[in-house]
Amino acid sequence: MEKKLAELVREEVTRQAALGRRVRLMFQDEARFGRISDPRRCWCPAPTRPEGARQIVREYTYVFGAVSPHDGVLDTLVLPEVNAHTMSLFLAEVGRRHPDEFLLMVIDGAGWHQARALEVPEHLRLFFLPPYSPQLNPCEQVWDELREKDFPNLVFHSMDSLEDHLEGALLNLENERERVRSFTGFDWIVRISLSAT
Repeated sequence: MEKKLAELVREEVTRQAALGRRVRLMFQDEARFGRISDPRRCWCPAPTRPEGARQIVREYTYVFGAVSPHDGVLDTLVLPEVNAHTMSLFLAEVGRRHPDEFLLMVIDGAGWHQARALEVPEHLRLFFLPPYSPQLNPCEQVWDELREKDFPNLVFHSMDSLEDHLEGALLNLENERERVRSFTGFDWIVRISLSAT
């Protein structure tokens, strides 16, 4: 995987340099967030035992995310479902946010990533991860960070309150590039040069 991706990036950097464009390497994934609470350990003074609310409501929304491990740029979009149409909306949004760069996006093999109905912007190319290898995708770290720091021991009384909280947490992460880079900048990825020289 590492060698193939490095070769692909090198070829694309050379090709795009001739057109006067930079290449941005991104890793994409989706995550489901819902009203089922996420109980976690928490601290309180001894001998007090902490109490936390708990609920199981099967209502969900989805976050599409793409991260650039080299500089910590994170692009996210909250959508009600995952399918080829919503994936196309997300790819169009990422393309709109980076109009002057060529985007090389690494994704997994989900069905909607390979659907014929998927619309990919012309300045974006998809590269597929090997099957059953989520550990290679640094975007998974974004979801872990979000769940650990922003969602433990919370109960949401409506989908609107969940989505408001989720959007605020995502916006904070998008604005903290150095923090995002610190947990997504896998060595084997940041060693890949994005420069034409």
